[in-house]
Amino acid sequence: MKVEGKVFKYGDNVDTDVIIPARHLTSADPEHLKMHCMEDIDKEFVSKVSEGDIMVAGKNFGCGSSREHAPVAIKASGISLVIASDFARIFYRNAINVGLAILECPEASRDIKDGDVVEADFDTGVILNKTTGRSYTATPFPDFIKNIITSGGLVEYTKNELKD
Repeated sequence: MKVEGKVFKYGDNVDTDVIIPARHLTSADPEHLKMHCMEDIDKEFVSKVSEGDIMVAGKNFGCGSSREHAPVAIKASGISLVIASDFARIFYRNAINVGLAILECPEASRDIKDGDVVEADFDTGVILNKTTGRSYTATPFPDFIKNIITSGGLVEYTKNELKD
């Protein structure tokens, strides 16, 4: 599976309160959450993001509280992939649980710029910056995790497995 999109770039230690501010946690509805995604760090994000775009960040992305709302908001906004140097562990697991694709790649995180167009292959872990021509290699997920992500998350994956 491959994704391609325009990059929204953020720095280190982007916490869950920045991804979806606590004042908007009155609902778990993805449509509500996406309207407030990243608003405290990037007021224009919700008006600029398009389906399939890619978020790139530095170290410790998703730190802070363990709320599942953060990856839900990102996914609902249309982001197809988050690339970071590394992720807070609870965010990492929550992202997989809700079906948000994530890749850890410090070099790509450092080099890719806001507005670049990036393509990523989940099977190989290859990240190609189509703007600069540079490529990077992240560790691809094992098949069972790719299946959870492509199913739309752990709940949908489990439903599909129980059907079979």
